[in-house]
Amino acid sequence: MKLLQTENLCKAFGSLVVTQDVNLTVDRGERHVVIGPNGAGKTSLVHQITGQLIPTSGRVLFKGRDITGMRPEHICQMGISRTFQKNNLFRSLNARENVRLAVQAKQGGWYQALRGVGIRTAQYERAEQILEQTRLTSRLDHPVSSLSYGEQRQLEVAIALAAEPQLLLLDEPTSGMSPAETEHMIALVRELPKDLAILMIEHDMKVVFSLANHITVLYYGEVLACGKPQDIQGNCKVREVYLGGKH
Repeated sequence: MKLLQTENLCKAFGSLVVTQDVNLTVDRGERHVVIGPNGAGKTSLVHQITGQLIPTSGRVLFKGRDITGMRPEHICQMGISRTFQKNNLFRSLNARENVRLAVQAKQGGWYQALRGVGIRTAQYERAEQILEQTRLTSRLDHPVSSLSYGEQRQLEVAIALAAEPQLLLLDEPTSGMSPAETEHMIALVRELPKDLAILMIEHDMKVVFSLANHITVLYYGEVLACGKPQDIQGNCKVREVYLGGKH
């Protein structure tokens, strides 16, 4: 059984079709990257998987269960977590508190917070473990507003990991990063648990071919090609519309 499967997924806003019959699968532990020109429907696809958008037609299956149109918080509790193109952080709080709040949400929200000091201490300990995993140990007590852009992107990944996902969706995690920050993010993603499936949207071809073991190419909302990195690199249509052109 596939961990994630989309079946003929379509989304239209009136006459504007953003995804058209998208069939995509992700196995447990797979590093699957979705590429395509701007406006290809990549983020709209992720929004449909995570419940931010309800498909016009088609289905999203997670561990064999139809989750099409479910609320984002329910999908997250089932085991799908994500980051966004733009940072979505509590800038006045420090890094540890941002992650602790995400741990609290996973454990039961505000009700869990009322159960005593021991619970809060355990949440902080878990937050520190995640921040170590995402290479932010030295920045635990720094407010988000003082972190570099790259560190804020790392913190976004930490918050997504606090949901204890089986599938992690990364929406352009290296967008806007310097070359050094990009290398740092590549290393971070490589070090994530091997049984964690990752579905990533990415424009940077160095990142794509450094991390992917499977690639799907979207073009005007449709799947143009899907396969292993070497197959995509050798695909003439892909090179014509994306790899060899402007993007």
